[in-house]
Amino acid sequence: MKNPVFALFILLATFVQSQSTEPIEITKEWLSEIEKKAPSTTRIKKTGIKKVLVFSKATGFKHWTIPHNVEMLKILAKKTKAFEVHIGYDISNFDKKNLKKYDAVVLNNSNPKGPKRDIFWDILKENTSFNDQQITEKAKKYEQNLINFVAKGGGLMILHGAIVVQNNSPEFSKMTGGSFDYHPKQQQMHIKEVDVNHPMVKAFKGKGLHHIDEPYFFKNAYFNYNFRPLLYMEANKLEGLRKEPKNNINYVSWIKKHGKGRVFYTSPSHNAQSLANPELLQYFLDGIQYVVGDLKCDDSPLPSNEHPKN
Repeated sequence: MKNPVFALFILLATFVQSQSTEPIEITKEWLSEIEKKAPSTTRIKKTGIKKVLVFSKATGFKHWTIPHNVEMLKILAKKTKAFEVHIGYDISNFDKKNLKKYDAVVLNNSNPKGPKRDIFWDILKENTSFNDQQITEKAKKYEQNLINFVAKGGGLMILHGAIVVQNNSPEFSKMTGGSFDYHPKQQQMHIKEVDVNHPMVKAFKGKGLHHIDEPYFFKNAYFNYNFRPLLYMEANKLEGLRKEPKNNINYVSWIKKHGKGRVFYTSPSHNAQSLANPELLQYFLDGIQYVVGDLKCDDSPLPSNEHPKN
């Protein structure tokens, strides 16, 4: 019989780690924990092994979870065999010809510098001898390549801070569903499902997700609500707001169509500690299956009378 004192110690240690926001190393133990908690099979029937580009280059704020997300996605791919991961850091990944190799692109916290907020501009500035006008023209071309990739049927999954990738581009914001505005301090949050019966949120079993994260607020195309909201937080339960929110209900994850393609955005995942939640791992897997076209569900904008009440 297991020693109850030792069992309590393990429980407390796990709880303390889950409440921490300090960077954690990618160790054999951490990888083993994620592998154990990751789903072994897909909930949705897979249609072959999809090719997914995971772009993980940041030129601005570098989230320490970038490599953790890479390992997490590798584990999901290995266990479910629903997709294969191709890691990218170079801008050539967004050449039109190269994008045709993939079924979907994952933007993994690819934060650019401010105030320009243009990841393609930043990479070209750092790695070429082009003048600013040439960089602006070429950066716009790479952005358009990605937009066209999705419009023609490709998938796009955006993890947390990568919503900032082209933050000042109205066209890109329209495709993704919004642009980043700001976030208060990290804090404990209860993220809730908009519709507990929607196929994309089945992982949370109607209980939502309790974790520590950055509460993201959005602007630009976001307020058109031209997406299917999946998860939300209540602004009046947060600390440190910099401005009065337009609505108390703030969506932090959604899906949407763009042309023939599909977009999935999830703000939850600032800290790798959150990846220890099996529900979140399942949610990410379901999101990948959505953007590659395996998971068919209602991704139309929510009628105004069906939005959660303030």
